[in-house]
Amino acid sequence: MAYRAPREKRGLHVEVRNNDVTRAWRKLKRLMQDEGVIQELRDRKHFTKPSEKRARKKAAGRARWLKKKRELDNR
Repeated sequence: MAYRAPREKRGLHVEVRNNDVTRAWRKLKRLMQDEGVIQELRDRKHFTKPSEKRARKKAAGRARWLKKKRELDNR
């Protein structure tokens, strides 16, 4: 079997400039939300049945569809 070099781990990285930690914290939270880290933590906190996942996805899709429909009707 061929040797494969371990992948370099790329974590989320935020620079703190001018000792502005609050701004860096907000950027980090936004990056984490964009990557889906926060949602994954919430999902893994408790077990959810597959039927509940399907129902939640279906409800979210319906909500998106209704929102889009509302926006098109208001034009």
